[in-house]
This record gives sequence, structure tokens and C-alpha cells, in this order.
Amino acid sequence: MPTNAVVTDIKQVTIRFSGDSGDGMQLSGTIFSTLSAIFGNEIATFPDFPAEIRAPQGSLHGVSGFQVRIGAKDVYNSGDKTDVLVAMNPAALKVNTPFLKKGSIVLFDTDSFQKKDLDKALFQTQDPFKELSLDHVQPIGVAITSMTRSSLEGSGLENKEMLRCKNMFALGIVCWLFNRPLEIADKLLKQKFSKRPKIVEANIKVLTDGYNYGNNIHLTASTYRIEPIEASKGFYTDVNGNTATAYGLIAAAEKAGLPLFLGSYPITPATDILQELVKRKDFGVKALQMEDEIAGITSSIGAAFAGSLAATSTSGPGLALKSEALGLAVITELPLVLIDVQRSGPSTGMPTKSEQTDLNQALYGRNGESPLVVMAAASPTDCFECAFTASKIALEHMTPVILLTDGYIANGSSAWKIPNMEHYPEIKPPFVENQFSGDASAWSPYLRNKETLVRYWGIPGKPGYMHRIGGLEKDLLTGIISSNPENHQQMVHIRQQKIDNIARYIPEQEVLGDRDADTLIVGWGGTYGHLLEAMLHIRDNGRKVAYAHFRHISPLPANSHDLLRRYKKVIVAEQNNGQFASYLSGKFPDLHTICKYNKVEGQPFKVIELVEAFTHMMENK
Repeated sequence: MPTNAVVTDIKQVTIRFSGDSGDGMQLSGTIFSTLSAIFGNEIATFPDFPAEIRAPQGSLHGVSGFQVRIGAKDVYNSGDKTDVLVAMNPAALKVNTPFLKKGSIVLFDTDSFQKKDLDKALFQTQDPFKELSLDHVQPIGVAITSMTRSSLEGSGLENKEMLRCKNMFALGIVCWLFNRPLEIADKLLKQKFSKRPKIVEANIKVLTDGYNYGNNIHLTASTYRIEPIEASKGFYTDVNGNTATAYGLIAAAEKAGLPLFLGSYPITPATDILQELVKRKDFGVKALQMEDEIAGITSSIGAAFAGSLAATSTSGPGLALKSEALGLAVITELPLVLIDVQRSGPSTGMPTKSEQTDLNQALYGRNGESPLVVMAAASPTDCFECAFTASKIALEHMTPVILLTDGYIANGSSAWKIPNMEHYPEIKPPFVENQFSGDASAWSPYLRNKETLVRYWGIPGKPGYMHRIGGLEKDLLTGIISSNPENHQQMVHIRQQKIDNIARYIPEQEVLGDRDADTLIVGWGGTYGHLLEAMLHIRDNGRKVAYAHFRHISPLPANSHDLLRRYKKVIVAEQNNGQFASYLSGKFPDLHTICKYNKVEGQPFKVIELVEAFTHMMENK
């Protein structure tokens, strides 16, 4: 087969696959990102689902997208604008027009750009590129639908099944354009459709034909090559945040020597955690789909009572429903990990979009004084680290831990070096029998370690360690029900102090960038990559700036106050109306330097907007 004579080396590229929710854009994007990760590139992905389950075909509301940024190094997020757009219909072109760079390649299916298709996407003319003023892009029209039919002629597939393969033809062209090896894609398709060999054969044939089509007619003046990174030795794969969270829980259970239990109820975008753990019976995981959110968390509290590493997963609306039971876990002081994959609200809101709007609910959304630990993961791969750490804190400090992720990092993926668990610390739950050498007479349910104030964990069924915990306040010494006001004050104080003490056992907050800068950018959660890149751009422009990204929120790292006081201006950037900024102001009322940058769009930050806004705030004295 002929090959293109010109191969251009580039450092990074952002590609977006876009079409109807039934066009297979998520699959095409996932395969391309996975084979790029295996090839040795850094990746960051952004699956962008429509909020409607089945919007009318070809409509603007039904557009589904998958964006991937790949590079040799320094890939911190999924990118602001795209270098290549695959548009399977006019609606995909119109919706993604604001995200096209100057000179972008737009690969579109000419068969799906007929008058009826243009009408569905509310075009007024028959020339969508002119109507959208897209004279700055490189349109490449390919009859993807008809060529897919021709490729599968005689395959025995029905017309509907043939059309489901057209995403592979488009993927084949993109693989040719960026010199991606088809052998890896073939293996991924075999894994995906392992029980349907006829579909595997059809998809591989269409993929190959798409690749050969681009190769034979030279669709562009050049193909592109992104060199693989020089990575340390090990096993690599791509992983999304939900899968990494599930793996982190499994790893923690193995380190603690405890069974893992997840009681959960399906909710977008957290469901994949449940689905992944259901498959992990090989690790002894017990994962149950319960009848509702309340049953999900209460079943997990029961598992914690019985001596398991217990977890439950949800999103914002489910966190609200779990609040009463979460208070029960606080007063009984049982270890529990609650993963909240944040989405746009309020109420049902935009269930497939991402925000950081659950922080106040995580911190305060319970009746009474109900202190617990709140953490936030920064990236898809960091979800593993945070799930492991959250489990360790929950088990060793006998407390519920809320781990906040969000739709952007939960569905997005990054290249991940599979960790060596020998390098991870042991997890040592405070089992009562390890403290009293079997002398049950010296024990009461709320007897505590004097240094940490952590109560000892007595598992039901152990002789002499009768459980006397529950939702009513208990006496500090005897564990029996108590309405004594002084005892209640003391228990409230101890439960809070126990959480505050955890600051001794977590790392101090790190700062990136210029230590002698006047301005500190502060972030938390899934905005990490965008804020980091914005900080680097500002430094490249000749300005000094520093950046602190908080993983631990309650309690804050021990050096937080001293760190924040060092800067004349602290810019807290969040995808909410300023919840973390207000939290910091409340914790440290002497700080008068906090500025806010807030957007609540259900979409990731754009680095170019962050750079402009932060620069303006730094200049505005």
C-alpha cells in the first residue's frame, strides 16, 4: 500500500469525535485514547454525553462527544479547542464550532450532510461551513456511511448493523492520520465484542478499510506523528476515574486484610464504580445494587459494623438522600468511604455534566454537629490514590470519609502506570482485641486511644465485646444511652477533635511554581490539570505565580494557614459560586486576600480564559 511521503512531528494534538449518541463516538474515542496510551503517549480524555437519554436523531440536543488530547509530555487536561473534529452529522458540526482552532481539520460524513440532516440541525442554508463562517478550517468530506455499506457488502449483516460500524471507518481514517497501529485497535475490538465474533470481524474490516482509504488517496498534505514518552519501566494502561476509584478500594481492602463491601444504587455518573466492583469477585468483593440510595448506605454501615471495609457510591442527589444515615455513621464512629461523583445540579440538573457544587453538602449536609473527613481527587489516576487514602483514614481513624470526584475525571481517562502495592503503607484498623490482649473487662465501646481519640473497633461475635453503639447519644465511659448535657458536650467535642487530629497524619500542603510570588492560585478536585496549565502559561509570560491544589479539605493540611498567609493575593478557582473560598475564609478569618474565580457551566475550565482572568486579577490592585 502507498504511504504518505510527508510525516510531520508534533508535540500534542486534541481530537474530538462527535455525532449522535448512537453513532459510537464514545467507543471510537476510547479505542483511540487507549491505543495511544499503550503506544506510549500521555493522554487526557473528556467524554461529553448528552443529558437526554434518547434525543431526536440529528438534533442539537442529542450530540455526543469524546475529546482526547495526546502528547509526548505535559498533557494536563483534555484541551480547550480541537485540532481535529470528526463530525458525523451537521448537529455535531454546529455544536462544536466554538471549539475549533484556526486550521483545524474537520472530517465529516457527506452522506449525513443532506438537506434533511441540515434541517434537523436548524441550518438555514445548504452550506453549513459558510453559514458558520468556518473559512478558517480544513473540511474533509468522506462518504463514510456509503463506504461502510460497501465495505460490509456480502457480510450477512443487516443494514442497521452495518451502519453501527461507520464509527470504525472514521476511526480508521484518524488512525492513519496520526500513525496509530491498527493491531492494538483490533485487539481492543476483540475484547469489546468477544461474544459476537461476526461483529468483531465487521468492525475490524471497516476500521482497516477506513485506514486504507486515507492512506490511498492522501486526504491531507501530511500525516502526523507524536513520539512516545520516555517512561519508567512498568505496566501501563489507560484508566478512567471511576475504575481507578474501584481499584483503590480493592487495594486498600487487600492491605487491611478485610473484605470489601459496596452497597450502592445506580446514578449517573457514579454507576461504573458499582459495575466494576461487581466484576471483582476474584478479589472477594461483595458489591450489591440496592433498591435505593438509603438502602445503599445503610447496608454499607451494616458491613462496617460487621468488620468490613465498607463503601457506597453516589452523586449529588444521592448524597442528599444518604445524609441521615451518614449521621448514623458519624455517631457510631464506624469506618465508611462514601464516593460522591459530582454532577450539575440542583435536583436532577444536568446529570451528564460536571461541577464542584457538592462541597458544602459534603462538609455540612447533616443534622447536628456531624464532623467527618472530606477529600477530593485531582485526576483520573489520582482517584486510585485518593480511594486508597480515604480507606486508610476511615479504617485507622474510625470515621466516615467522603471522597469527592466529579464527572470530568470519573469519565475521563489518563495513562496510568499500574502501581507496585509493596510500596504502599500498611493499613492497621484499631481492633479492640489487639489493644487489650483479650481482656474484655477493660473495654467499653467508646474507650479511645489517648493520642488520636479514635475508639477501638469491636467486631460483633467476639466474646466479651458486646456492641452498644447506635443513633442515640451514648455515655463516654459506659456506652449506655445518655441525655446528660455535659456528656453530650464532651462527645461533640471529642468527635470533632478526632477529625482535627487527622491533620497530623496527612501530608503538608505542597506549592508549585514560584515560592516568592505575590499571588497564589488555589484549586481542588478535577480542575487540577486546567489550573496547573494556566499557572505554567502565566509563568511563561514572565510573571511569578504559585499554585496549591488541595486534596485534603476536612481537615485541612496542618500548614494551610501559614501557607495562605504568605501571599498578598490568593485566587480560589472553582466550578461553583465560591464554596471552598468561603470555607477557607471561615477557617481563617484573618485572611483578607482571597479572590474568587467561579464558573458553573457544567463544562471544564478553559485554560485560555483562566490565564486571562488570573492575569487581570494579578494586575488589579
